Amino acid sequence: MRIAALDDDEAQAETVSRLLSEAGHSCQTFHAGKALIAALRRETYDLLVLDWNLPDLTGLEAIAWARENLASPPPILLLTGRSDEGDVVKGLNAGADDYVIKPVQPTVLLARVNALLRRAYPESGGGGIETFGDYAFNLPADTVTVRGEPVALTAKEFGLALLLFRNTHRALSRAHILEAVWGRNPDLPTRTLDMHISRIRTKLNLRPENGFRLAPVYSYGYRLERLEEKATIEG
Repeated sequence: MRIAALDDDEAQAETVSRLLSEAGHSCQTFHAGKALIAALRRETYDLLVLDWNLPDLTGLEAIAWARENLASPPPILLLTGRSDEGDVVKGLNAGADDYVIKPVQPTVLLARVNALLRRAYPESGGGGIETFGDYAFNLPADTVTVRGEPVALTAKEFGLALLLFRNTHRALSRAHILEAVWGRNPDLPTRTLDMHISRIRTKLNLRPENGFRLAPVYSYGYRLERLEEKATIEG
């Protein structure tokens, strides 16, 4: 998962980043709230880990901005030295999904992070099969069927399609998609993503008449939308 960590203590931020990276996540660190907000305007993250006390704005102000300005805010974990009961209540009431007090044990932090990610991004189906309407993804085999009919996808097309379906209605930045499908800091031609988007739109017939629309988000990335009208008409 793609995580942003905000802490003005560079050593603390790097420790958090290292723990999350070793657990298989991609973590980007920020040392000022305004820098994080600037990144949130152009990037998507699956989780935010925020300190409370910052030189330019507070963690609570960063939470308020995310809740008010992001169409699909990610889960937010406050990681702070403020341990008073009143502060915990204030942080959670401000919009934090969890509250962890410093110093924290690495295993506790990872457990809290993983719990938030499981709740926010549950995997559907069982036995390695994830279903989204008429679309069924077989994860062990890297294959997809539409209404029971197999559709031939390359490995990258499969990964891209699954990422989009798992994040239905959520705008994903180009950098987020490239990193998730092609690896961290991919050195790819700009058109690579656009060509793959076009291919899966055609191969999977992601059209309104089939209940889904794959649309570009101007100067940002792409979003797969599930159209409720189809379900209503068929129901």
